[in-house]
Amino acid sequence: MMGAGLPTRFHQWWEGIPFATSSVLIGCSTIYLVCLLAGYDSFMEICFLPSAILSKFQVYRIYTSIMFHSSLLHVMFNMLALVPLGSELERIMGSIRMLHTIILLATSSALFHILIALLAAYNPLHHYVNFMNECSIGFSGVLFSMIVIETSLSGIQSRSVLGLFEVPAKWYAWILLLVFQLLMSNVSLLGHLCGILSGFAYTYGLFTYLLPGTSFFSSIESSSWLSALVRRPKFILSTGG
Repeated sequence: MMGAGLPTRFHQWWEGIPFATSSVLIGCSTIYLVCLLAGYDSFMEICFLPSAILSKFQVYRIYTSIMFHSSLLHVMFNMLALVPLGSELERIMGSIRMLHTIILLATSSALFHILIALLAAYNPLHHYVNFMNECSIGFSGVLFSMIVIETSLSGIQSRSVLGLFEVPAKWYAWILLLVFQLLMSNVSLLGHLCGILSGFAYTYGLFTYLLPGTSFFSSIESSSWLSALVRRPKFILSTGG
């Protein structure tokens, strides 16, 4: 009975994860598995590294860095956090808008990251260059942005931190930032901080002119090359967001 029920429960769980969220989950998990099997750990080549982005214009690092993870625990933790967060936001936004939002959040977080790294390195009081040479990978920066956005859209007044205690919703992302920094090693404080800043920028409407209208996403969804995807049960049509 147990063996027969487990595949069914997994199938139901998987089918409940919308298209964009499941695509990111598959992408990050597959990349980790391929790296593990191939013995690839040269993360300096693909990580988010402000000095390399600025001096060599390696802009690709903004996007490769969020898809790679350093360990099984790292990818599992991020993907388990992504499933409820991403699913909730995707049901509100729609699948195509969700993918666009992920790219926007990754880009804006990276710009905040680079700006702060530059200010730290070249301020007249004290030259702190560590941020410029910090190599970071993982989807957690985008997750922190999603936490801010989902908390804002939910309208709830308080949230539970790891099931241990309740905090006011407006402080939730900041408390998580502190908790993860204290409990976990090799965590990018600046990466998570910039994710939070990006999330607040989104919720306060600072990206309004970078967000296409519903008609833009509807035109993409009605295109012939996406017709097969749109018909899938996991695909969610875009709304006003």
